This record gives sequence, structure tokens and C-alpha cells, in this order.
Amino acid sequence: MVTVDQLATDLSAKAAALHRLADHLARNDPYTALPSLLDDEPAAVVLLGVGAGYYACQAAGMRLRRAGLGAFAESATRAQLPPGGPDTLVVAVALGSGRRELCESLEHYAGSSPVIVLAESPEAPEARYADIVAPLMAGDTARELEVLAYQQAVALLLVLAARLGASTPGVADPAATLRRAANSITDLWERSPHWVPALAQTLHGPAGTALVAPAELLPAAQFGALTLRRGPVLVAHACETGEWSHVDRYLAALQDYRALLFTGSRFDERFAAHLTALRGVFAAVGGDVPGAAMSLRYPGEQDPDVRLLVDPLVSELLALHWWRERDA
Repeated sequence: MVTVDQLATDLSAKAAALHRLADHLARNDPYTALPSLLDDEPAAVVLLGVGAGYYACQAAGMRLRRAGLGAFAESATRAQLPPGGPDTLVVAVALGSGRRELCESLEHYAGSSPVIVLAESPEAPEARYADIVAPLMAGDTARELEVLAYQQAVALLLVLAARLGASTPGVADPAATLRRAANSITDLWERSPHWVPALAQTLHGPAGTALVAPAELLPAAQFGALTLRRGPVLVAHACETGEWSHVDRYLAALQDYRALLFTGSRFDERFAAHLTALRGVFAAVGGDVPGAAMSLRYPGEQDPDVRLLVDPLVSELLALHWWRERDA
């Protein structure tokens, strides 16, 4: 049974886990054998996951597509998967849940495509399909919550994207991004006694919490909503900022709507204007938006890769606060 203390332990270990992974990458590149698997740039990259693993795949898929690569993030539960072949790189993210579905999907590509599996251990069932196993180095975590495993998976996928030519402009070493993210996590963690209670009070409402984010950060919001549902068992969902005015806006007209806005979309101010007109309440992360009840800023928030790694912590600390409050 997962407990609130396990969540607290995992969250306190997030920064150290990123530093540990960055140190490991300096000595042991898990993707060293990649050139021997692919003669040239892959014609396609298929990213497979279930649940939180699928969210991590979506983040990597967007990064690869922006670099001009044909990348597809697919849920391993799909009945029809993209075709394989020697020039199709398959990347599977094994976080613990959805193990059977992921193995079934990997059977589809076994023997026809080069396969990379991100898993905690080379002994994981999914690893038997792999040409390369990239260790998550998440440690003995509470598997049901996956907060460390998800973070490590996103980090390793960003490193893989850089190896495939999809690095962030101006960043020569992707491990440096991991260290910057770790420092940002430490900053938010150390300041959490001051900002978490205020944020929790702002967002506490009878209809639950919406997490709104631009497409590039939507996987972080989706995972944050999942953590709120899994941990303190609260109503939470994620919505893309531009889509919000066409989808969730109608919910805001019917209920006491509370939203956590991850800034960075060109539609931030439209979202704020519409929600304010409907008497909803929102708090902003990573920037200042007119109408926000409060804003949470942190160093490194200008880097989109840092935000993919750091933004989930905001939702996770809210989950920890509300879980403790419920148990008390």
C-alpha cells in the first residue's frame, strides 16, 4: 500500500536522482551502441508507453518532431501500431504499470526494428526485447506513484533526443540540463513551506483542480493530474491552454473552477480573461499572467526542457500537502 510518507521520501530524492543520473551519463552513455543499430538517421522513431510512460513519450515525441524527425508517441494499449523495420527505432518506457501491454507491443517489433527500453533494471520483463537498456536509476521507489521513475524517464528521453540531433539550441551537453533542473527542484523544495500552503488554499475547491499547459508542457500537467488522482485521490485533469477556450471553458461556466496554469502559451492571456469573466480562479507557474491569484517562479523556468522535468513537482507537492491534510 502506498503511503503519504513514501511520496514525501520520493519527492525529497528527486534532485539527487537527477544529479546521480547526470554523473552516470558522464561515465556511461547508455546510447553508445546506437550508431551500430542504425546506419543513418532513423526514418521513424516509435515511442511506446502506458500511463505515465506514455506521457513521457509524448514529451520526447514533440522534441524530436521539432527537430524534423518522424516521431510517434503511441500508447502500448493501441490495437494498431505503426509498422516497424530496420530504419524504425522503437523506444519503450517501462515504469512498472502496463507491463503486459508494453511487452505485447514490443512483440510486434521484435526482430524487425532496433529497440531501446528504458527500465529500472536489465532484468525487467520488457528488457528481453531490447538491443539497448537505459537504466532509469530511480531506485526502490513507490511504483504506484512513479514520481521518480517518470522524472528519470523524461531525462533519459531528452538525452536520447540530443543523441538523435534534437537537442535544445545552445546546449552542448544534455546532462547540464539535468543539473539545472535538479537545482530548480532544490529551490522549489526548500521554499515549499512558504508557497505550498498558499497555493493549496488558492486551488482548493469542490470541483477539483484543472492543470492547464501549452502543448510542449502538457505531459508534465498530465502526470501532475495523475499524481493528484493516485495519491490523495482527488479530482484532477489536464487541458492544453489553447484548447481550453474550446473545451474546459464550458466546465468553468458550471462549477467553481480552480486551475493551475503552466505558462508559456501564446494563449495564456486569453485563458486568463475567459476564466476571470467566468469567476474562476487560477495560479500561474513559470511566469506572470494578469488575473492570477498567485504566481510561482523558479530559476531555470525559461528552459523548456528544465520545465518538463521541474513542473511536475508543483503538482506533486500539492498532492503531498492535500494528502497530509486529508489524513490529519
